[in-house]
Amino acid sequence: MPYPEEMVAPMRAELTTAGVQELRTPAEVDAFFAAKDGTALVLVNSVCGCAAGSARPAVKAAIGGVVRPDRVATVFAGQDLEATARARELFGDVPPSSPSVALLKDGELVHFVPRHMIEGRDARSIAEDLTAAFAEYC
Repeated sequence: MPYPEEMVAPMRAELTTAGVQELRTPAEVDAFFAAKDGTALVLVNSVCGCAAGSARPAVKAAIGGVVRPDRVATVFAGQDLEATARARELFGDVPPSSPSVALLKDGELVHFVPRHMIEGRDARSIAEDLTAAFAEYC
């Protein structure tokens, strides 16, 4: 069951105020993924502590660099259930994980950071990993 919107609004705003596009419906997910050219980053957001302390700050730091994906979006696991399920379908054969970060190039998944690679790590380390992936694929 989703948390009350007033509780998650600041978690959403942490990303949207940094220029991350929020995808709240399957139609919005499909529209975002329909643009196959270039690179796209999708953060599967969540209410957990590792999203707050590591994943969201890491994505914000990484996309602030010179080399970054062409498009950046987020879906919110446990909140926007259908949008999250649709995004996960489009990631391909990776197990569901939240939080997680997917990097796509020309519509294909090229880098994935699951929860177990986020949990227990600081935002700076995760941002460095994302920045390295951006250098390789973007």
